[in-house]
Order: sequence, then C-alpha cells, then structure tokens
Amino acid sequence: MVLHIYVDGSGSPYFRYGYLIDETGESHMEYHEGISNNEAEYLAIITALNNVINKDNQIVILSDSQLVVNQINHKYGINNEKLRRLATQVWVLEKKFDKFELHWLRRSENKAGKMLGS
Repeated sequence: MVLHIYVDGSGSPYFRYGYLIDETGESHMEYHEGISNNEAEYLAIITALNNVINKDNQIVILSDSQLVVNQINHKYGINNEKLRRLATQVWVLEKKFDKFELHWLRRSENKAGKMLGS
C-alpha cells in the first residue's frame, strides 16, 4: 500500500510538528520547545516513519521545506550537526520500507501545515 504522508514543523513561537496520512486520515501532532523550524520538520518525518513502520508500505513523504527535502535527498550538504543527526535517523528508517520517496510541495498544498495551523 502506498501511503502519502504530509509533514510539517514549526519552531518558535509554536514549537510543534506533525503529519497527516492522506489514505487513512490518521494524524499526529507534538509540541517540543526549543527546536528550530528545520528540526521540527525532521522530527515530523521521523515520527511519521516510526509510526507507520511496515515493510510492505510504500512511503511518499510530502514536505514544504526545500532545505530538508534536499538534504535528505543528498542534493544539499548538511553543515549543522543537529540536522545531520536527524537526517541520519531518516536514512536509517527509510531502509525499513519497500519504497521511500520524499518530495517538496508548496506550503499552500501541505495538508499537515493546515492541520498545524501554519
């Protein structure tokens, strides 16, 4: 089964992140103080992947963060150690799925962003 998972994160002043699975309507949101927008975006991806682990699933993550999408897809380098550790977690988790893709979309199209009120 292909799951399209919208993710979004917000640093100050809201400090929250979450995801929405298009096919099931399942959603999840967490608050975490003291994180940047990029850390929140990574945490949304990691949380989603941890919560849907099933080798048969084919995962398509949709994010409005060009930086995070391009870092995970190895198009941009990662100079920040915190982001590098988070990216490494994503790279480990993605191997647990039959198929993993990560795509950028416009903020106005991000269903998770609407859920978070971003």
